[in-house]
Amino acid sequence: MKKIGIVTKREYLRRVNKKSFIFLTLFAPVLFAALVFVPLWLSSIKSGDVYEVAIVDRTDKYASLFKDTDKFHFVRAGDAGSPDEYRENNSGIFAFLEITDDLLTNQKAVTLYSEKQIPADLTREVNRTLSQYLENEKRASFNIPNLDEIIKNSRVNIDVQTIKWGKDGTVTESSSEIASAIGMVFTLIIYMFILMYGAMVMQGVMEEKTNRIVEVMVSSVRPFDLMMGKIIGIGLVGLTQVFIWCILTVALISVGGLFWSVGSGQDTAAAMQVGLQAGISDIPEVTSLLTKLHSFNFVEIIIYFVLFFIGGYISYASLFAAIGAAVDSPEDSQQFMTPMMAFLIFAVYAGIYSVQNPDGPLAFWCSLIPFTSPMVMMVRVPHEIPFWQVLISLVLLFASAVFLVWLSAKIYRVGILMYGKKPGIKEIIRWAKY
Repeated sequence: MKKIGIVTKREYLRRVNKKSFIFLTLFAPVLFAALVFVPLWLSSIKSGDVYEVAIVDRTDKYASLFKDTDKFHFVRAGDAGSPDEYRENNSGIFAFLEITDDLLTNQKAVTLYSEKQIPADLTREVNRTLSQYLENEKRASFNIPNLDEIIKNSRVNIDVQTIKWGKDGTVTESSSEIASAIGMVFTLIIYMFILMYGAMVMQGVMEEKTNRIVEVMVSSVRPFDLMMGKIIGIGLVGLTQVFIWCILTVALISVGGLFWSVGSGQDTAAAMQVGLQAGISDIPEVTSLLTKLHSFNFVEIIIYFVLFFIGGYISYASLFAAIGAAVDSPEDSQQFMTPMMAFLIFAVYAGIYSVQNPDGPLAFWCSLIPFTSPMVMMVRVPHEIPFWQVLISLVLLFASAVFLVWLSAKIYRVGILMYGKKPGIKEIIRWAKY
């Protein structure tokens, strides 16, 4: 155990002291936020260009309905001929709208022409304008007094409020959509970190094997201790990164709430005191969201996340280590990586499909299979599934992790000292039987 601790310390400190790790850990939350909000902000910026759309209305009923917008300027083309003739005489026209018949009887009698691909917002504007007018005209043709008011008063929108009972008799507002979103976030985090840090384990093993450093190391450390120290050390690096990201995310949200408070004219000292909640609690949508978030036991969710992350990471990282010990180059590892990637991708898709039915057969059985349970179970946990299912899943996961560590260690101790030979599946099985 002492030597495992030494190797773990070496692997951990060697990676957390890298500038790339520090940069990624500190700025990843900012980068993720930028990837989400910058495209939204850029999409809201208008170019300022106004496109001219010529309207030829053969019926003289619809041209007057179109009003200019920030992006489109509608002009009457009069008694223009064909769209080709009008385009030749008017080079500045972006699009040509032709209406040839009564649209109540012939909905296909409207066409947009343009030399370029017609923007979706222009199509929506034309459809909205004509549809609204035709609906009013259709209702007027029924000759029913106050029909518009009757239709307006007959519309009823139901928004079912979901309430969760607590064990102590308390009631809180809940949301299955938020539960699904929370589960998918944790699922993707586990998938990303297993893939990233598992590959890091394999790369580190191959690097030491290629540089022949391992020959010196195994003279004083058992191959099993070396493999476990590497797996644990890199796993702690991943948990450290997740922990720091959580702290930075909370800090960014709190700072955002503070600026919101100051920007909305509230007292700065009060804003500093109450942070985010003071800034946005007056917005009904945000208040409802915060109320629904309070119905989730995040302590329990995070504990399960750590357990399933550890079990899933150890299972896959031990296999990554065995693959790294068995091959000499990244190219040779592809044949062994393919089935592992298939399991990981299947696990993610099983989690995605389990969102709509977290108690269904797919979600239940995939949450028991050790190769898929870390991802699928995190989708189900926010929905508060029975504890016995979580317990069985954890027992199976950690039992398989211990078995895979034992199996990978047998492959690792032979393959780590094998050079210049590309082993096949049969030979690796023979190593495991030694």
